Order: sequence, then C-alpha cells, then structure tokens
Amino acid sequence: MADPSFDVVSKVDRQEVDNALNQAAKELSTRFDFRGTNASVKWAGEEAVTVEAETEERCRAAIDVFKDKLVKRQISLKAFDVGDPAASGKVYKVTGTIVQGISSEKAKEIAKKIRDEAPKGVQAQIQGDQLRVSGKKKDHLQDVIALLKGSDFGIALQFTNYR
Repeated sequence: MADPSFDVVSKVDRQEVDNALNQAAKELSTRFDFRGTNASVKWAGEEAVTVEAETEERCRAAIDVFKDKLVKRQISLKAFDVGDPAASGKVYKVTGTIVQGISSEKAKEIAKKIRDEAPKGVQAQIQGDQLRVSGKKKDHLQDVIALLKGSDFGIALQFTNYR
C-alpha cells in the first residue's frame, strides 16, 4: 500500500474570477461615486485584468471594488497581484495579474520549511507547479497542512488530492 499523500497547489478558479470581474464592472457602472469617471475593469489577456479611471483616486477605488468581489467569492487576495495606477494619456490605468501555480523559488521555500519543521518521515517533492507531500502517517500530513496554513509564503495555497 502506498504512503498517504496530498498535493500543495496554487490555483484559482477562472470562472469565479470572471464572475467577480463582471460584478465589479456592473457596480462601477451603477454606483453614484463612479459616475462620469469612465471607471472600468476588464480582462486584458488570459490571466491579466485592467482597471481604468479618469483619476488616480477613482482607479484605486475601482481596484478595491474588484478586490471586494474577489473576497466575496472566496478567492484569496494573494492570488491577485496589482501595482500602482499610472497615467496613460488622460486616464489612469493599472494591470493586475491572477497568480496561478507555485513558482520554483516558492516551491523550494515551502519544501525547505517542510524539511526543517515537519515531523520525521514526511517528504516534499516538487512536481512542476505543485508539491507532493507524503509521509507514513496521516496525522503527520495534517500537521504539515497546519504548518503551511500558519506560514505566509505570499501566495494562496490549496491542499488537494489528500489520500
């Protein structure tokens, strides 16, 4: 029988992000404080979102509206990486990206944390953009999940394929 294991991934449901984006766009078009500012939020590619407004303050407020919609749809704000608005002609514009997958540096950092602080007999293997954690006892794996949930790696982590 194989040892118990689980996968550590960082994935975001694109449909939920799309729903949050559509809700934010609708709110921007109907809210009184956004009237006449031409504020908008829309897709700018496969994993990028563009927020535009006529003033920097309204652009930041539009970003906050979008973040609020993400939170309401149970999407971690760690999965949305956005910078500061910059003037582009007469409008302020900012592009944020939806972070998918675990980068190799983050994967090494997580694996090192597991190696250093997890119970004996637990191993972490990097497999592409995810980690497979395996051990002799399920209790040890649950301890590792608690350890990772208590740590901040700057990305949203999910635990899947637990068996």
